[in-house]
Amino acid sequence: MKRWSLCVLAGLGFGCAWGQQTPPPQPIVPPVQEQVTVTTERSGAAVGEAAKTVYELSQKDLAEYPAVTLDEALRQHAGFELFRRSSSRVQNPTSQGISLRGLGSTAASRTLVLEEGAPLNDAFGGWVHWNENPAGTVEAVTLVSGGGSDLYGSSALGGVIDVTPLRPEATMLVGSVAEGSQETGDYDGLIARKSALLAGEVLRTAGYVQTNPVSAGLVDVASNVHSAAFRTELSRKVWRDSRLFLSGNVLNEARGNGTPIQSNATRLWRYQGGWESAADTRVSGRIRAFGSDEGYRQSFSSIAPNRNSEVESRFQRTETQELGATGDGTVRIGWAALVFGADVRDIRAGDNEVPYSSGKPHGIADTSARQRFFGGFGEILGAKGKWSGAASLRGDGAENLDIKQFNGVPPAITATTIPARTEGVVSPRVGLVRDLGRGVAVHATGFRAFRTPTMNELYRAGQVGQQLTLANSALKSERATGWEIGLEAARVPKLGALTATYFWSEINRPVSAVLIASTPTSMTNLRENLGQIRSDGVELALKVREGKAISGALGYQLAEATVTKFSATPALVGNWIPDVPRNSGTGQVRFRSDRLGELTVAGRVGGKAFDDSSNVYPLAKFFEMDVSGRRSFGKHAEAFFVVENVTNVRQQVARTPVLTLGSPVFGEGGLRVRLGN
Repeated sequence: MKRWSLCVLAGLGFGCAWGQQTPPPQPIVPPVQEQVTVTTERSGAAVGEAAKTVYELSQKDLAEYPAVTLDEALRQHAGFELFRRSSSRVQNPTSQGISLRGLGSTAASRTLVLEEGAPLNDAFGGWVHWNENPAGTVEAVTLVSGGGSDLYGSSALGGVIDVTPLRPEATMLVGSVAEGSQETGDYDGLIARKSALLAGEVLRTAGYVQTNPVSAGLVDVASNVHSAAFRTELSRKVWRDSRLFLSGNVLNEARGNGTPIQSNATRLWRYQGGWESAADTRVSGRIRAFGSDEGYRQSFSSIAPNRNSEVESRFQRTETQELGATGDGTVRIGWAALVFGADVRDIRAGDNEVPYSSGKPHGIADTSARQRFFGGFGEILGAKGKWSGAASLRGDGAENLDIKQFNGVPPAITATTIPARTEGVVSPRVGLVRDLGRGVAVHATGFRAFRTPTMNELYRAGQVGQQLTLANSALKSERATGWEIGLEAARVPKLGALTATYFWSEINRPVSAVLIASTPTSMTNLRENLGQIRSDGVELALKVREGKAISGALGYQLAEATVTKFSATPALVGNWIPDVPRNSGTGQVRFRSDRLGELTVAGRVGGKAFDDSSNVYPLAKFFEMDVSGRRSFGKHAEAFFVVENVTNVRQQVARTPVLTLGSPVFGEGGLRVRLGN
C-alpha cells in the first residue's frame, strides 16, 4: 500500500513528498525525428560549456505546466514577463513585448524571439504573436538572459528566446478538444508522415471584463479573442545527413479590447526555407531565407468620464512586408572552433490612419517607411581541460529610409519627407567557464548590445484603454552594456540542479513612454529616449528530484531596475522602470503515479511595480496559483484539465489611468487522442 505526504512551502504552491516511486505516465506528445540539440550558440553546435545563463524547457515541460498559451507556460521562468502582466489570451498584441532581467519593455520587446534562425518578433512593432504556433508544434524553448547582439544583432539587447519546432518521426495523427469557462473552446490537430507536417489550432474565448468593477461603466465589455493558426513543413535528408526544409505559418485573429468600439485584428503569413548540414562534422553550416506578410488593424475610442459612452477617435490599418536571409558556418580545429556568419533583413510598411472628430472621419494621417538591417559576425569557441570560453564580435548597419508622411483634411494635405538615417553598431562579447568538478561550473561574461526602434515606435501612435502613446520619429537606438557571473551545480545532494547568477545591465538611451499630460480618466505619453536605466540583481533556479514521482522547481529574480540619468526631466532619476517589480518568484510541484496520473501545482508571485515612468500609478504585489492534471487511458488517449488563478484573486494589470485587472479563476478541460506509429 502506498503512502504519500505533501507539504507546501513558502506560499508558492511548491510541495515535497515521499513514497514509493512509480514510472511516470508520459503525456501524449508527438515524438521527434532525431535528438534535437538545444544550444545557445549561433552555429547550432556547442563547443564546451556556454558562458551564459540558459533556461531550457522541453515539450514535456511546456505541456505539463498549468497554462493555456505559450507565453503563460514561459512564466515558469521567474525573469520572464510581458509588458502587461496579463496573458495573450485576452491582451492586445501591442502590450506583449518581453522583459527579461528587469530591463522592461514597451510595445516592443527587448528580447529577440527566434524560430529556425528567423525572427518571430513582429516586423512592424517588435511584439510577439504568441498564438502563431499551433499547440504541439513546439519541441523546446530556450531562454538566454543577457545581451545577444554579438550573434543576432538588433532586438537581442535583453536576451534571446529560441523556439525549436517539432520534427515528427513517423505517420501519426494527434488531436485535442477542450472546453472551458469564459465560453472558451480550444481545438487543435496535427497530421505527420515522416518528413511532412500539417497542424492547426482554433481558439475562441469570450474573455472577461478587465476594468476594475469600481470604475466600470456601460462601455466596459469583455476582452476576447478568436484566432486560427496553421503550420506546415516539408523536409528532406540529402547528402551526408544534410537537411532541406520549407515551412509556413498562418495566423488570423480578431480581438475585442474591452469596449464595443476598441478592437484589433491580425492576418499574418510567414514562410521560411533553408538548408543545414549535420552539426557534428568538422565543417558545418546553415542557410535560411524567410519572409512575412502582415495586415493589422485597430480602432480606438474616447470614453466619457463616467465610462457610459464612447466615440471613435482613430482607425489604423498597417500593412507590412518582410524579407530576410541568414547564414553561418563552423570550422572545428582540435579543441577550438571558428564560427562566422551574416544576415540581412528588409522591412517595408505603410500605416494608414483616419482620425475622427465628434465620432466622424476627419482627414488622414498616413506614413510609409522602410527599415533595413545588415550585419556579420565572427566567434571563437574553445574548450581545453577544465576551461572553456568564447569571444565574439559583430558589426551591424541599420537604415531608416523612404519615409513619407501625409497629414491633413482634404484638400489641405501636407506631405512631409523625413530624412533617411543610417547608423553602425559594434557588439562584442567575451565569456569564460571553469569546471570545478562534480557537476559544478562557474562562468563570467561581458557584452555590448543594441536595439533599433521599431517603425511602430517611430511613426505610429498607440492606445491601450485611455492611455495614448505618441510616436517619435527622432528616437535613437538603445545601447546596452552588461556583465554577469554565475554558478551552475548539476547535482546538488538530495536536491537536483541549481543555477545562480548575479547580473548587471545598463542601457543608454532606452525608449520609454514618458507621461506628458493626464486627467483623472486619460493619459498621454510620448516615446522618448531616457538618458540611462540600470538593472542589477540575482537570478536563481532550482530543480528538485527531476524525473522522480514527486518533483519540483523554484525560481526567483531580484531586479533593482531604475532610471539613472535623464537630463530632460531630472525628477525621473531614481524612479523604477515601468512595469518591472523588484521581486519575482515561481514554484511548482509535480506528482506522478502510474495509477492516478499526473498533477501539477504552480505558484507565481510578483512584487509591487509602477505602470508609468513618473511612478505615480502603482500596481500591487500579487500571488497566483494554477493547477493542471492529466490521466492516460491506454496508449492513445488522455484526459486533461487546467485551472488558472485557483484563489480567484485578480492581479492588477495596468493603470491607464483606470485600473484594469487580470483574469478571475479560469478552468479548461478536454481530451487528447493520438493515433499512428
